[in-house]
Amino acid sequence: MFREKINDLIEWKNSADRKPLIIRGARQVGKTWLMKEFGEKYYKKVAYINFDNNNIMKSLFEGDLSIENIVLGLRIESGVQIDTEDTLIIFDEFQEVPKALTSLKYFYENANEYHIIAAGSLLGVALHEGTSFPVGKVSFLDLYPLNFKEFLIATGNESLSELMEIGNWELVNTFSSKFIDLLKQYYFIGGMPEVVLSFIENSDLKKVSILQRKILDSYEQDFSKHAPISIVPRLRMLWNSIPSQLAKENKKFVYGLIREGARAREYEIALAWLTDCGLAHQVSRVTKPNMPLKSYQDFHAFKLFILDVGLLTCMLGLDSKTILEGNTIFTESKGTLTEQFVLQQLISNKDMYIYYWSAEKGTAELDFVLQTNGEIIPLEVKAEENLQAKSLKAYINKFTPKYAVRTSMTNYKEEANLINVPLSSIGEIDKILKQIN
Repeated sequence: MFREKINDLIEWKNSADRKPLIIRGARQVGKTWLMKEFGEKYYKKVAYINFDNNNIMKSLFEGDLSIENIVLGLRIESGVQIDTEDTLIIFDEFQEVPKALTSLKYFYENANEYHIIAAGSLLGVALHEGTSFPVGKVSFLDLYPLNFKEFLIATGNESLSELMEIGNWELVNTFSSKFIDLLKQYYFIGGMPEVVLSFIENSDLKKVSILQRKILDSYEQDFSKHAPISIVPRLRMLWNSIPSQLAKENKKFVYGLIREGARAREYEIALAWLTDCGLAHQVSRVTKPNMPLKSYQDFHAFKLFILDVGLLTCMLGLDSKTILEGNTIFTESKGTLTEQFVLQQLISNKDMYIYYWSAEKGTAELDFVLQTNGEIIPLEVKAEENLQAKSLKAYINKFTPKYAVRTSMTNYKEEANLINVPLSSIGEIDKILKQIN
């Protein structure tokens, strides 16, 4: 199963100033597989260490943190003769041994010839619980579920992925019906690796739903197992309210929809927990689309998405027939799945900052405002072929952007400074803008 992040790992391996690398991401997005696949393909040896329930490793890192002792202990535990040139050291579930995180500082400062990649579930939560963090001594890589292009490759549609990659819009438009059919599949299946693999092997959408429910159940079990007991009920209510929040015309998150009379301060910790562990993505409002967008962030207004469109489909209780037959899925629930889909494709772009804009009096709301490659790009999401976009028009009249983007089921088209991008290709927005420039 091809993952684009492999290219980032190759770049990290060859970097002159390589630091220990931490892969961040929610449970079951493929962190362990990616590390092992990278090690097997690009190194002669892999020393894999899993810290989960590993008392030997806990004892090792509680002792002398000299590099010599640590490497000797890792050699014994992994059974691999660790060399600096041709061995990849993998620390998995390393949040279970906080001192292992601290040790990365010493590897960078005193022995950066070693190649070390680390990953852990709920790592973002662990880092906020007083763990000593080696600031400036490590690099990060964020891993998400498969995006649509990776899904195309995984399901044997490499040629269609290639058309998107090179921007051959004439052929993309020609095969638009194929893209739409596969887009429907992706809305239902999503990008969780285990689910995609099951679909590839069995073509059984019932099994897809069973696996998605299993993953969702495991996330809720994590709430009880890892979150502070005092916030677990609120965590569950907040998490389960996301689908209905996204189904609203105005998708701004409203605490009162969790339960009557709910207030922000009651759910702040629960919200931070969900975002820290990668289960939810918070997209804040900006009051003005100027550089940098963060300076104009409204901390009291935001949208909340989950990590995967397939899991959202499962939470909504939509069946495969509803998704795959006709085009009603692109318009049902006010485009709930479509906006989730677009966000999921955007976040896999490096160095892209994602917000949304709305007028002060609520007369207009633009789905996304992107900061990328030194530009501010307004993005309107249309779930169908109806291209009336009053909010985008209001934004253009008010701020006169260099470019504006509208994504929908229509074909690729450039109209002055307005670019129409097919939904299936919205993940390529960075490349599209560079080609135009």
